[in-house]
Amino acid sequence: MSNELGAEDAKLITLAMGSRSRIAGTEGAAVRDEMGRTYSGASISVGEFRLSAIQLAIAQCVAAGARGLELAVILGAEQADLSLIRNFAGDGTPVLRCSASGEILERLLT
Repeated sequence: MSNELGAEDAKLITLAMGSRSRIAGTEGAAVRDEMGRTYSGASISVGEFRLSAIQLAIAQCVAAGARGLELAVILGAEQADLSLIRNFAGDGTPVLRCSASGEILERLLT
């Protein structure tokens, strides 16, 4: 990936930031499926039950019938959990790990 983000990739960072801020979550995430549709989520905790932001975003993606990902953005997480992304979308899926403010910290591949 180049250092510059295209508009569609920047949109995913904005969606992840919006999801996170809407509920004051610790993490936000957004994904774009193989058809260009986008899904986002924020980490949630209810008692001892916890879903990460990427789990929620991918769950929405799967529920919509998607079969793969073009890009995933994980925002505010100390580490990017690539296992779920890899299990769903396979090896070589690009992932951006960003700070809570949207700054790209790491560019990863599953």
